[in-house]
Amino acid sequence: MKSCVAMWVVLSVVVGCASKSASAQDAAPGAKAPPAEAGSPTAPAPAAPGTSVDEILDALDRQGDQMKDFTADVALTETDDVTKESSTRAGKVMFQRLPEDDARIRVTFETRESADGPAKQDKIEYLLEKGWLTERNYRRKDNVRRQVLKPGEKINLLKLGEGPFPLPIGQAKEDVKQMFEVEIVPAASDDPAGTVHGRLTPKPKTQFERKFKSIDVWVDPKAQMPRRIQTLDRSASTVQTTDLENVKSNTGLKDDDFKLDEVKAKDGWKLRDEPYEE
Repeated sequence: MKSCVAMWVVLSVVVGCASKSASAQDAAPGAKAPPAEAGSPTAPAPAAPGTSVDEILDALDRQGDQMKDFTADVALTETDDVTKESSTRAGKVMFQRLPEDDARIRVTFETRESADGPAKQDKIEYLLEKGWLTERNYRRKDNVRRQVLKPGEKINLLKLGEGPFPLPIGQAKEDVKQMFEVEIVPAASDDPAGTVHGRLTPKPKTQFERKFKSIDVWVDPKAQMPRRIQTLDRSASTVQTTDLENVKSNTGLKDDDFKLDEVKAKDGWKLRDEPYEE
């Protein structure tokens, strides 16, 4: 089940970046952002010196109103904090808002790279749609559909306390501060260009304290867009890093863009459905 949990993290992260990509701007963090041009990438901008926690949280709060869909390159790196061994999956993500506060996401990882060799083809796909999360491993010919929501239930993947990943997108700064200690971390040489590094530490007795020791977010304050999100689990043993590049919003995604290729048991595929369980 670990891979499923990892993908919930990715899916939540990319939803957040989708809402931000629609609000790219050239003004200071406190200014209102115009909608991004359809199909245009969001370019990183130099980070403003002395950007405050409140400015970052306010920038992340002003997101999502004009965004209909987005695509991006995504890389997910998992590192053992003890052995320092890591592996990275790379691919693409597509997100689309739907009527009645619904949405769908498709993530396709094409390659996997580990420390002991170059990247290899190792295709895995995930599709979250209509309350079902499909996880497909092409090498193993394994296709699992998990019903992650009750029939008819909807969930805001980004809302603190509802979504599985506490990314402060579209959240009032007062709500974020109620659950996390938030601080600006001094810039480092390996930070993504033009970003401000923020750290969220879950407060005691919150639901996030049971999951995470810390959540680090590198935000481009001009584009109002996280470029990197890094989580350290509660045991401080595993670091997960999600990087997004080449974000394009409002490209006009269609139903076919979210349609997985048909696979059949007669071709050696293992197919199973896992209905929702309380």
